[in-house]
Amino acid sequence: MLRAVSLILAVAPLSFFATGCGSSSSSQVRFVHAIRDGGPIDIDVNRTKVFTNVAFLGFQPASGYTRVSSGSVTVVGLTTGTTTQVFSSTASLGSGQYTLIAAGSESGTNGAGVNLLSISDNNTAPATGNVEFRVIDASQTGGTLDIYILPNPVTSGIQPPATISGLAYTQASGYISLPYNSDGSGYTMYITSAGTTNPIFSHTLNTPTASIRTLVLTDLQNGGSLNPVVLELSDLN
Repeated sequence: MLRAVSLILAVAPLSFFATGCGSSSSSQVRFVHAIRDGGPIDIDVNRTKVFTNVAFLGFQPASGYTRVSSGSVTVVGLTTGTTTQVFSSTASLGSGQYTLIAAGSESGTNGAGVNLLSISDNNTAPATGNVEFRVIDASQTGGTLDIYILPNPVTSGIQPPATISGLAYTQASGYISLPYNSDGSGYTMYITSAGTTNPIFSHTLNTPTASIRTLVLTDLQNGGSLNPVVLELSDLN
């Protein structure tokens, strides 16, 4: 009996250690639906349903992330409530946080026009008194873009250099750190064609200090041009 108890006590810490190590083999993901001609979709990761009924410009979860397996995973989009495949792609996920975006068009055999973007996130708090922005270009039709993020009120117009230059489809910018606009009036984000200062459209950003935002550019639904609505994801605060 004493030997059996001793053996159990010796194995228990090893079991706890193995369980703890197993928890490190997962990733945290959120998903954005930016397929311009796509209806609501379900998302499977390695044959496990992770997100359901995500509509165009919808994202899940509403805040934070969902845990999935790490490593090389297969991500499949299915027409909601069916087994009809919209796209299938692989992604390499580490132990951190990721934004997954399905972009492009369903046109083509077996969703050949859909691109899955797998973008690593870094949600470490900004330096005191700063905010951070990152832009992801999920617009297949918008061309290469420059982005200006200026504190309000903008009194002198758009002046180069751009905050983010030459962003193309499927690309993500780095995190841009800006001083918090202490008067509380936020920022205006201007989107222009690369190398120009004539805005295609603008978007107001109201963010608290020490916050991080991911800003996603998409196509118009069932259209062939850049969507003037910016999808704003709250990464922190």
